[in-house]
Amino acid sequence: MTSPIIATLEKLLGGPRDGALLRYSLGNEWLKAGDPARAAGYFRAAVERGPKYSAAWKLLGKALAEGGEVPAALAAYERGIVAAQTRGDVQAAKEMAVFARRLRKLPRTSG
Repeated sequence: MTSPIIATLEKLLGGPRDGALLRYSLGNEWLKAGDPARAAGYFRAAVERGPKYSAAWKLLGKALAEGGEVPAALAAYERGIVAAQTRGDVQAAKEMAVFARRLRKLPRTSG
């Protein structure tokens, strides 16, 4: 079931307020709702619209990691670190570096 917040935000898609922040907000709500795959789609759209949006990169990495997409999560964190450094967002860069380091330490499973 879609939350009222998600429903309200989705009504704004394609309108004049559609942009990186709206897509980030939708991703955040889907992540909270327990759907990391859907959240990742919105975070990807957010960083396409705002490539320097470090918060969106950080949550994209989180959503991908929660969805089991570790290599993609690492790539998102790496791009997010660069975006954060470009903006001078030192704290976000540090956080993403820590998250990436933790992912790299996870045991690898062979398929």
